[in-house]
Amino acid sequence: MNDTLPPALARRVSLAAQGFGRPHPASTGTRQLTSLLNRLEVLQIDSVNVFERSHYLPVFARLGAFDKATLDALTFRPGRYIEYWGHEATLMPVESWPLFRWRMDAFRAKTMSDPDSWARTHEPFLQWLRDELTEKGPMVASEVEHDANRRTGPWWGWSDVKIGLETLFRWGEIVSAGRSGFERRYAMASDILPAHVLNSDINRADAVRELMRRGAVAHGVGTLDDIADYFRLPVADARVAIAELQDAGEVLPVTVPGWTRGTQQRQAWLASDARKPRSVSVDALLSPFDPIVWARPRAERLFNFRYRIEIYTPKEKRVHGYYVLPVLLDDTLAARVDLKNDRKAGVLRVQASWLEPGAPPDTADRLALLLRRAAAWQGCDEVVVVNRGTLASPLAAALRVPLSDDGDYSP
Repeated sequence: MNDTLPPALARRVSLAAQGFGRPHPASTGTRQLTSLLNRLEVLQIDSVNVFERSHYLPVFARLGAFDKATLDALTFRPGRYIEYWGHEATLMPVESWPLFRWRMDAFRAKTMSDPDSWARTHEPFLQWLRDELTEKGPMVASEVEHDANRRTGPWWGWSDVKIGLETLFRWGEIVSAGRSGFERRYAMASDILPAHVLNSDINRADAVRELMRRGAVAHGVGTLDDIADYFRLPVADARVAIAELQDAGEVLPVTVPGWTRGTQQRQAWLASDARKPRSVSVDALLSPFDPIVWARPRAERLFNFRYRIEIYTPKEKRVHGYYVLPVLLDDTLAARVDLKNDRKAGVLRVQASWLEPGAPPDTADRLALLLRRAAAWQGCDEVVVVNRGTLASPLAAALRVPLSDDGDYSP
């Protein structure tokens, strides 16, 4: 028989599993960063930096202010961490890379099974890219000298060089050797990975089971879909793996009232070693790609918080703003703020701010302190609150700044 986990406890379990509820360290260095990265397993990478690049934000949310250069040195140089398609484009421990070899093989098999695919029609060119990297070592796409290294459109119109490099990257033949600016630097896997990682051969079933185990630990509690989504695993494979993990005592079946699909109660699983805190104390800004909210249906189930990123929504159709971050106060998503880092002016602009139902009475005061800390971390001298949203007026009062009508709701 399943145990019942009250929804409020499920929230706290999920937050504790993600490293929330602990006091921020007095200082954050390599040891603290490594501990957090190993707990999260993945940091999703995204190029949008209207406030700050996404992979920095989960760290700030859990540890407070830190030196981004220290994280860059840890993650964007060959060594402990590497990039691959773990969730989406993600940073992960290098030891995790072999767990995705089945995915690499699947990418290759799918592409090469189609005689009209780009890879099949460009096999000599792919070999030329392999030879270039073997001879010259790590390079960003723009450094590869070839007539095909021309974009075919705006920034999303990749050149054949970029397509080829990304194809070999997906197949696991080449890996990231860090980044230059924000461009991925490509290298042959054999030149970067230690032999024990490169030669590790884990079959698909074993790899998926281990990834499901890690996903369960990272979630604390979740449905099959939730846990599978942490590493974007096929649900059919995940279903077999969760049954095996349950048999082994790694996860425990539980029922969370209100976690339904239509009128049907959904099965959930609790990581066997998950903490069950009586309370959590948190003040955090969440990236749109933070594991707590990246699966929007789960965020809605956990927090009764409907969240959609509106970056690609036409300006006139946006509801909450361009780069909107949920505000986590204890175990409640209490508000959302559209932030813009005006680096030239040294100003953190709150383009819009919205209060959520059930928010604590002191939300404006706590958010004001959080924004001051975020501004200091970003090197901003002041915070400006634009007069847009249900929280704008009390937030401006808490910050002791006048409301501004000078809003720019575009990037």
